[in-house]
Amino acid sequence: MFTDWWQWTRRHPRAVDVAIAVVLWVSVVFSSTLTDARIVRAPMPAFSLAAVVPSAVLLLGQRRFPRTVVAVTTVCGGVLGVMGGRIGFDPSPGVAGAALVALYLLALRTDLRTTTVYTAGVAVALVIVSVGWGKGALLRPDQIGTLSCVLLAGAVGESVRTRRDHLAAVEARAELAERTREEEARQRVGEERTRIARELHDIVAHHIALAHAQAATAAYLLRSKPDQAQKMLDQLAGTTSSALRELKATVGLLRREGDPETPLEPTPGLARLPELIASFEHTGLVVSVSVEGEARPLPPGADLTAYRIVQEALTNVTKHSGGATASVRLGYSRRLLTLTVSDDGHAPPTAGTPGYGLIGMRERALSAGGRLAAGHRADGGFEVTTELPLETTEPGQHDGDDEEERTAR
Repeated sequence: MFTDWWQWTRRHPRAVDVAIAVVLWVSVVFSSTLTDARIVRAPMPAFSLAAVVPSAVLLLGQRRFPRTVVAVTTVCGGVLGVMGGRIGFDPSPGVAGAALVALYLLALRTDLRTTTVYTAGVAVALVIVSVGWGKGALLRPDQIGTLSCVLLAGAVGESVRTRRDHLAAVEARAELAERTREEEARQRVGEERTRIARELHDIVAHHIALAHAQAATAAYLLRSKPDQAQKMLDQLAGTTSSALRELKATVGLLRREGDPETPLEPTPGLARLPELIASFEHTGLVVSVSVEGEARPLPPGADLTAYRIVQEALTNVTKHSGGATASVRLGYSRRLLTLTVSDDGHAPPTAGTPGYGLIGMRERALSAGGRLAAGHRADGGFEVTTELPLETTEPGQHDGDDEEERTAR
């Protein structure tokens, strides 16, 4: 019931203003009929007409000119008090009711400094005027009541405004926190989707390229050398089986909570590099591997990144530089692993935007705290160079020792 009434008042503010103005006018007119809390006379027409002015000013101007309305209604309240004293009734703080409401609304819509200044001004003005109500007497009950009502109106308005601002600030902070949580959740989902997309791209591109090369070689050897063709077909079956296992392991990461656990293969790393090189050599690609410096273990993320970059780089050699030879160089320093994959192919440089393979390799390097550069070599072929930290660091962060090592090389 009360909630419905409150919603109605918020939907019809002008009706509420009219009701307040009427109530103020009735209270002022009714007070003019009282002496010693008894009805002694009928309302005076002139006084009743004059009492309309502050109520009308409050009704028409309190939303657009709150400061002016406070001043005008204060003057009107003083005039009504003087008129009441002359026609023979004891004025009360009710004759300044419009000024009190205007002061409350001003405190509700402005700041503390403005409220303090206008509250003090209204209090002084009404107390001075009330001296004339009692023929110069001071500290009468009506004066103390008027002063108390003025201070109470300003204090209540300021308190309501402060509480309203506090609630608005709390709601704004809660909304901002909720929006921030949603944005962080969306960002995490996007990053996870990108990571899984990179993983799927590397798996599919590598194994499909190998399967294509093995199938083409088997078809070529089928008539002239059926024994070698059969061997190549057996390798093709192994390639597709490996692809299915890795796809199952990757897609298994997407299973929902409560789904049956699926066995996942160990995360590949540089320890499986000989196996990876052997899979490419079955397609006819000659790959040489060299290691400089003392081999050291990498963090799990960097180890997987190094493996996937070599895998993707050699896959690109197989697809775009047929008949070429490739080299993989691992250079270990105190803090960095420099991984270089190059080929001597003679495919012409391609124009336009690089494919998802290069984009994925760069994203992988950055996610592991390293960096990657790729491009055509001056003497032909293509080269991919990656620097990965041997210690866990924030993505994109390198210390001064890394810079010195890169400069020395």
